[in-house]
Amino acid sequence: MRLLLLGCSGFVGLELVPYLLELGHTLTLVSRRSDPFHALASDRLCSLQLDPADPASWQSPALLEALAGAEGVVNLAGEPIAEKRWTPAHRSLLMRSRSRTTELLVQAMAALQTPPRVLVNASAVGYYGSSLEQRFTEESPAGSDYLAEICSRWETAAARCPAASRLVILRIGIVLGADGGALAKMLPVFRMGFGGPVGSGRQWMSWIHRHDLCRLVATALEDDRWRGTYNAVAPQPVRMAAFASALGKVLGRPSLLPVPGPILQLLLGDGAQVVLEGQQVAPERLQAEGFTFQYPELDAALAAATSSAPH
Repeated sequence: MRLLLLGCSGFVGLELVPYLLELGHTLTLVSRRSDPFHALASDRLCSLQLDPADPASWQSPALLEALAGAEGVVNLAGEPIAEKRWTPAHRSLLMRSRSRTTELLVQAMAALQTPPRVLVNASAVGYYGSSLEQRFTEESPAGSDYLAEICSRWETAAARCPAASRLVILRIGIVLGADGGALAKMLPVFRMGFGGPVGSGRQWMSWIHRHDLCRLVATALEDDRWRGTYNAVAPQPVRMAAFASALGKVLGRPSLLPVPGPILQLLLGDGAQVVLEGQQVAPERLQAEGFTFQYPELDAALAAATSSAPH
């Protein structure tokens, strides 16, 4: 397929872009960075240096031409959630980078005589809010905190895509890969033997190995039966204490020293809630579709992720 990719030059894109090329797709990548995948040197990959959250980018003839020629679109655009303190300016950026990008994309799709056949749009398990006890499925309602509001607006924007375009929304959990995301932040501390559960240790972590997420995106693009919302998480969520213990075991290091919540809050402000508060999310629709996870269990997922990690 000819694909247009937004927000795919970050941590997930590092694996997704080469994987989609391997499957034979032709890709146009929209990124604020110039040529983020120059090392791949493929004649089926081109990059446009544009900010998809800026309306002016959608006046670019090159972008409009790429969209008009695309059979599918993957939109993962969004500022990282837990990287910085949530100042008012950063909260606005977290929202705008997701909802505004998606609104502009959908408007541009609607203006085409023949829009792309499929839009695979990211969302996050933060949609459900957080809970120590509840178990969330795709049918569960949205939560009431700021992350839930971001996800709700993000999904509402995506839902306005043309009726001719099949829409798949992936509510993504904590993505496991050694070169980014939560795991990359935890690895140096654990390798030094200072790792342990963050906060109370009782909060849920609904996770997915990055390779399984890439396989999910590819399947959503290719399989016409997929439509609507899917929880992009492995079938075995764990509490933070169990996650820390499993990571320590895989690395052969102790994992007994808890990281107090207040320290994280000092570093990240509100962004700490991503790690301090969690949700137990079930991938019911993926299982109903018969999707087979390559890494359904945490131990194997962490072993795979850390074996490729830089020391």
